[in-house]
Amino acid sequence: MTKATDDDFDDRAWRVEHRRRAVMEVRDGVPMAQVARQFGASRQSVHSWVKRYELEGVEGLVERSRRPKSSPTRLAAEVEALVCELRRSHPRWGPRRIVYELGKRGVSPVPGRTTVYRVLTRNALVEPQEQRHQRKYRRWQRDAPMQLWQLDIMGGVFLADGRECKLVTGIDDHSRFMVITQVVVEPSGRAVCQAFTDAMGRYGVPSEVLTDNGKQFTGRFTKPFPAEVLFEKICRENGITARLTKPRSPTTTGKIERWHQSLRRELLDNCGPFDSLQAAQSAIEAWVYAYNHDRPHQSLDMATPATLFRPAQTLTTVVAPDTVVPPETARASAAGEPDAAAVEFEMVISPGGRLCLPGNQQVKFSQSLAGRPVTVWADHRSIHVVLDGELIRTRPSRLSTGDLTTLRLRSARPAGPEPGTAAASTRTAASESVIELERTVGRDGYVNVGGQRILLAAHLAGQQVTLRLDGHLLHVVAAGKLAKTLPSPIPAETRSSLQGARVASSPLPPPPAPPLRAVRKVPADGITMVAGQRLRVGRPHAGKTVTIVIEDTVFRVLHNDIELSTHTRKSAKPIGKLRSHSNGVAT
Repeated sequence: MTKATDDDFDDRAWRVEHRRRAVMEVRDGVPMAQVARQFGASRQSVHSWVKRYELEGVEGLVERSRRPKSSPTRLAAEVEALVCELRRSHPRWGPRRIVYELGKRGVSPVPGRTTVYRVLTRNALVEPQEQRHQRKYRRWQRDAPMQLWQLDIMGGVFLADGRECKLVTGIDDHSRFMVITQVVVEPSGRAVCQAFTDAMGRYGVPSEVLTDNGKQFTGRFTKPFPAEVLFEKICRENGITARLTKPRSPTTTGKIERWHQSLRRELLDNCGPFDSLQAAQSAIEAWVYAYNHDRPHQSLDMATPATLFRPAQTLTTVVAPDTVVPPETARASAAGEPDAAAVEFEMVISPGGRLCLPGNQQVKFSQSLAGRPVTVWADHRSIHVVLDGELIRTRPSRLSTGDLTTLRLRSARPAGPEPGTAAASTRTAASESVIELERTVGRDGYVNVGGQRILLAAHLAGQQVTLRLDGHLLHVVAAGKLAKTLPSPIPAETRSSLQGARVASSPLPPPPAPPLRAVRKVPADGITMVAGQRLRVGRPHAGKTVTIVIEDTVFRVLHNDIELSTHTRKSAKPIGKLRSHSNGVAT
């Protein structure tokens, strides 16, 4: 017998003797409450000891199991086996995902997360661990889709010939829907912009984009002076607000970074090198389709990203510089002119309310339309479904050149104009002219145009500005410089009737040059100098390398993009040095 067994035996014997002495005290006439206080037990426990001793003798004082005779709410053996099987088949599924899958499989009632965790622990499928207090982040997301896209570039896509390709990625902040997954050989600015414009041609133009400070996205760190890169130009010309993260702050774009981790663990780590660039693109697109449409997301309360994502209701024309091929041209040139032509054909909606197209693509309808004949217009970009002459559904196309060829072999005919585009082309032709008009900005920063109040900027209050209506954009020109670009709220067909409207006769002026920036190391006394002017930054910031934004009237002192102080500019001297790590004496 081992020592542990001996200790257990001694402990049980001591408990029996302890209880027997308490019973003897009661039988000798000592009040039960006094005995309970003396032996450190409750009066009810002492009463039960006496009763069991009278019925069974000393054997009745032995410790008994507290396990209930029956457990009507215990998890059924079949459900417990299913939990274990799901975990073994999908080792990365946690209790919450398993609970969701049990609900999909019709298990009722569905066990809770804690119950599933105990089952996994009991069957040695997870390692039990103490509760950890995770680091708390300030979490945020936009209120609706298409308000913000997060963009990034990741590596780790290897080809059989030894090359490592990059993946340009983009995710919708609200719905977690992946809008960009483009494999590129070289992550140049042009390749990134091409993927970005393709995505905007498919889903529409977002209101904002959030990126890191990579050279493909921003020229703020271009030497010797900041410059505007192609990506920033595309954002400006399409009225998109480009936001940048603080340096060395990857958690700001945490949604796209977390998606990179999932892609690596679930696809790239398990796949060998891909045979070609096309094979890598196809594999990633297949995984992304399941991610968008089939996989529940915990941050969305187990909904799929596709159920929350909504493309822009009106796909505006993407303004792309000459160095970037517009989306339609890019697809046509990639596919080849003969194979990229659109086709039309007739189909009948199935009893389940679906149209099944090549390439494993389906278009869903209400079951009330089952059995109705429809006309389908399809190309590489879009799929339109027309019922009785009315456009009832438009979906992004995933049809390849081979799929379109297959449709032609199945008696599909060459398509006519794209449904819904004839009227748009007429309106575009009628509103090709760029309209300009003069307005004075109110003291609240608003102007009135066509009965609408448009917010420009508070610093323009009282100034006369030129509003330039160009396509879907509204450019604000102040003092001969482009001050701001906004989405135009004025319909194209009503612009010519605005008060003071005229056809623009001059090109759009350039935006103002970005302010100069000087870099200084704050000395021990907390005072640095720019253009012969002493700037008191403060002793607590001694030793820090700060950036001083040189504007017309003020100097703004920044450290890691955080403004430390603002100083009125009193010196008109030229800036002799933009970078100095001396004790602040250089100008």
